[in-house]
Amino acid sequence: MSGNVTDYVSRETSDKLAQFAQLVEKWTAKINLISKPSIPHIWDRHIRDSVQLYQHAPNGNHWVDLGSGGGFPAIVLALMSQQDGRQTKFTLVESDQRKCVFLRTAIRELGLDASVINDRIEKIAPLNADILSARALANLKMLVGFANVHLAEDGVALFPKGSNWEAEDVDARKVWQYTCDPIPSETDPSAAVLRIKEISHV
Repeated sequence: MSGNVTDYVSRETSDKLAQFAQLVEKWTAKINLISKPSIPHIWDRHIRDSVQLYQHAPNGNHWVDLGSGGGFPAIVLALMSQQDGRQTKFTLVESDQRKCVFLRTAIRELGLDASVINDRIEKIAPLNADILSARALANLKMLVGFANVHLAEDGVALFPKGSNWEAEDVDARKVWQYTCDPIPSETDPSAAVLRIKEISHV
C-alpha cells in the first residue's frame, strides 16, 4: 500500500475517514484517544496503519477488536468493510467508559454495523470471532492468550507489532503453539503485522 490512503478508497469512504479523523481530534482534546503530538500525522500514523490490517484479513462474518480505544483500527476497518459491501459485524471491546462513549458516537455518526462492549477482556464470554485484532494493547504472549479464548476454531488474528516482534514471538511460544505469518509493515520497515492462527497451549 504505497501512496496515500485516499488512493485506495472511494470518495465516500475518504470523506468518512476525514470525518472520523476530525472526531478523534475533537475528542482527544478532552480524553486521551491518541497522543497529541501524533494528531498532525493521523492519516499516516493511525489511519494508514489500520487500513493495512484490512488488506491482510480474510472475509468473515464477525470481526472483534480488543482494546479499541480511539477507534484504531476498528472504526477504520468497519469503514473499509462498509465500502466493500461486506456483511461483517464488528465488536469493539474497551474497558474505559469514556472511550466507549466516543466509539459509540463514531459508530452512530458514520452509520457502521458495530457494537461496543464496555468491560475488561478477561471478564467477557468467548466472542467466537472469525477475525480478531488488537493494536498497541499488550505483549504477544497475552494477545495470543486472548485470541485463544475469543477466536473461532478456524479464525485468524491480526496483530501489528513493532521492531521487537521477533523477541515477543519467542516469548509467546514458551506458552502457546500457533502458526504465524509475519507480514512486513507498510508504515514502519522494522515492524510487522502478525497473522496468527491454529492456537493451542504448549
